[in-house]
Amino acid sequence: MQGLNASQNSMLILQESCADASGSLVVYAPIDLPAANVVMSGEDPSAIPLLPSGFTILPDGRASSSTGSVVTVAFQILVSSLPSSRLNAESVVTVNSLIGTTVEQIKAALNCGSSH
Repeated sequence: MQGLNASQNSMLILQESCADASGSLVVYAPIDLPAANVVMSGEDPSAIPLLPSGFTILPDGRASSSTGSVVTVAFQILVSSLPSSRLNAESVVTVNSLIGTTVEQIKAALNCGSSH
């Protein structure tokens, strides 16, 4: 696991990754510093929401010379801790933007053009 301190919002990113001939997987979860301190001090961590997200990059399975990849992106986001809360339009826009930005960052990291 890696820790990355994003000082603007006092969050750590816990990350695990693996890659082999079958493909690549990156799983990560944000955790705020007060929650990390609870865990590090030995207190009960059961009330801390740990919502892993991530992506996989797998071969597309084509046997031709122009093979490609399939990218799957998954997010778990806690919109509200209230059981009766409903997803609102603002949350949908935020999640849609987050997915779009993440896909664009993956494409940029892999040096893919915008037509892929």
